[in-house]
Amino acid sequence: MSNDKDEDLSMWDEALDEQAEASAAADDAETVELEELTEEDAPITGEEKRKLDAILDIPVTISMEVGRSNISIRNLLQLNQGSVVELDRVAGESLDVLVNGTLIAHGEVVVVNDKFGIRLTDVVSQVERIKKLK
Repeated sequence: MSNDKDEDLSMWDEALDEQAEASAAADDAETVELEELTEEDAPITGEEKRKLDAILDIPVTISMEVGRSNISIRNLLQLNQGSVVELDRVAGESLDVLVNGTLIAHGEVVVVNDKFGIRLTDVVSQVERIKKLK
């Protein structure tokens, strides 16, 4: 029993040492002065408008993912009409909205004029998207 307590204390000591080392490394970080952002509505120059127009015309593929499943090739080959594949999502859970394979939002299915659509419920922030790339 005391052996378990010694191990727990040892783990805590290691964690505290790691935290102290991380804090020391953070203290060595260099401070950088950043320009302050302004809310001014500066007019867009002709060159900036041309560049923006070029970007806005780039086609992208947007897809909605209901869920995923991993199955063996043997089971895949046994699928036929009427087969059911269990997905990794719970019924009612939001769908993933992907642009060129990158998650950008979550949403829910809607029907508009007898066609399926998606209502975005949560947009993934740019910071979260960048974290997923690493």
